Amino acid sequence: MIENDKTKTDTGVLEETPLLDQVTYPEDLRKLKPDQLRQFCDELRSEVINTVSVTGGHLGAGLGVVELTAAIHYVFNTPRDRLVWDVGHQCYPHKIITGRRDRIRTLRKGGGLSGFTKRAESDYDPFGAAHSSTSISAALGFATANKLADQPGKAIAVIGDGAMSAGMAYEAMNNAEAAGNRLVVILNDNDMSIAPPVGGLSGYLARLISSSEYLGLRSLASKMTQKISRRVHKGLSKAESHTKGMVTGGTFFEELGFYYVGPIDGHNLDHLIPVLENVRDAEEGPILIHVVTEKGKGYSFAEESADKYHGVAKFDVITGKQDKGKGGGPPAYQNVFGETLAKLADNDPKICAITAAMPSGTGVDKFAKAHPDRAFDVGIAEQHGVTFAAGLAAQGMKPFAAIYSTFLQRAYDQVVHDVAIQNLPVRFAIDRAGLVGADGCTHAGSFDITYLATLPNMVVMAPSDEAELVHMTYTAAEYNDGPIAFRYPRGAGTGVPLPEVPEKLEIGKGRIVREGKKVAILSLGARLTEALKAADTLDAKGLSTSVADLRFAKPLDEELITKMLTSHDVCITVEEAAVGGLGAHVLTMASDAGLIDAGLKLRTMRLPDAFQDQDAPDKQYDEAGLNAEHMVETVLKALRHNSAGVDGAELDDTADDEACAQA
Repeated sequence: MIENDKTKTDTGVLEETPLLDQVTYPEDLRKLKPDQLRQFCDELRSEVINTVSVTGGHLGAGLGVVELTAAIHYVFNTPRDRLVWDVGHQCYPHKIITGRRDRIRTLRKGGGLSGFTKRAESDYDPFGAAHSSTSISAALGFATANKLADQPGKAIAVIGDGAMSAGMAYEAMNNAEAAGNRLVVILNDNDMSIAPPVGGLSGYLARLISSSEYLGLRSLASKMTQKISRRVHKGLSKAESHTKGMVTGGTFFEELGFYYVGPIDGHNLDHLIPVLENVRDAEEGPILIHVVTEKGKGYSFAEESADKYHGVAKFDVITGKQDKGKGGGPPAYQNVFGETLAKLADNDPKICAITAAMPSGTGVDKFAKAHPDRAFDVGIAEQHGVTFAAGLAAQGMKPFAAIYSTFLQRAYDQVVHDVAIQNLPVRFAIDRAGLVGADGCTHAGSFDITYLATLPNMVVMAPSDEAELVHMTYTAAEYNDGPIAFRYPRGAGTGVPLPEVPEKLEIGKGRIVREGKKVAILSLGARLTEALKAADTLDAKGLSTSVADLRFAKPLDEELITKMLTSHDVCITVEEAAVGGLGAHVLTMASDAGLIDAGLKLRTMRLPDAFQDQDAPDKQYDEAGLNAEHMVETVLKALRHNSAGVDGAELDDTADDEACAQA
């Protein structure tokens, strides 16, 4: 808990922040005396708690790196020294002391600060991040560029131990030796998954082996042994590395070419500051500092929570109670998937589930409770997860790889080579498809239809509601002719009743949910509700409208689509995905069938060719032009040049142009 003479609430949250009020940028922080840093960190932690209580977002990770954040900016000359945060979800303290405190309560809101690091926001964010395990590679790039240009400046990568489950981190470390002392990697071990016990002795050893005296003697010995014999030098270096590793740990990192320092208590400034100063001034390199921290540090409710308040809604600071709405609404899509898959697995011993460090986010946690021996969390290793699933499928199992759309992008090569080319029946349950609100463009699932439907052998489905998700989960379980994917959005369903018995869908067959004569809306996925609203409006204008739920982006229901294209005056396709998806495939089909030459009025509606920033979901859809009103405007624009308008009247081109411009 926070210990300070200033006024506190019962939770330890400070009500006054006199030192923090003096700091706008790190140069202000460096003016503080070392004995003021403890109070400064307490005030910074309080500001983070109060901020996230208003905005929601990632809390525990940021609380865990308060001292580390302050110490880095205090010791290193940022932004000349480049600080790269892995993932970036722990960067709220960093943002507060790098000129953004006055906007910190706009986090994750439209027009506000991103919940992750973002180059466009600040010079103190040299590299944008929201996906894991990229920091060492990026920092290595900064460090090497400085070395080649003979420019001053270090590059500091802060990477959590969870991110070390991804191979990319080791790929970068394997190449880091060329950067020399310009690269510093800080391993933020916040789960005690690596560290031996830390305390006064380990802190003393860390300061000793990072000191200029020790490193100077080490360098001198290295030069002397090199002159004597290269073999002797190599042997003594390895002996020194293993001896130090036996005492402090870190032999593995030494083998990768890093000089290892640690472990040290990441909340003890008396240990942290001297080590960082030693590393800053060292000629040895690259260096890895092993820092042990606690997620949720300093806020009792976070410290006592199983997930350390990793991601939270708005909450009451005093009680810790989160505002999760009224409750009792439709179930979340990921829960529908997880519960459905668990029930199917009760009667099918071949079904298994794979997640990449997102068990609760994908619903695999529910499957794991029912079938723990068939649930696999591979960590932040999507590439491995997909190929692992391919191996399971090749041996006769029915693997479901439950991965967020944005994270599945990281395993695209494996999807192509290890799954699609071999035509293996891996089932991809793709969560967070489409726009995702406050998490913004880094987490939006915009591209999965485009990158999957282009692959031979692949089947791609999208449910329009949670009942359809039940059917598609069952359909995927029963499909054994090759890979199959189904994508579904973030958040709650539409509220339709869930089927007691799932239906096996016919592959490549959609359904007509509303019959009309003039206009056809071909919808894929969760925009069906808006398509039906648009149909109501169009009907009221005298334009009888059909609505089809295509269900499949691949293979297309060519019979249904051809009927719609040839029996209506205008057709539009609607999807919550980027260009190159459903609309592109329907246009290609129509072109191949010669329908384009027949004067077909076909328009495609999709996500814009842009990365949309975070905002409330309804505002994101409005910006994307995928609401009912935009569908109506698209239809009217397509019909604008008809001689006869709605209800037999001439269409007003001027008014229509204005509506289309808004769309």
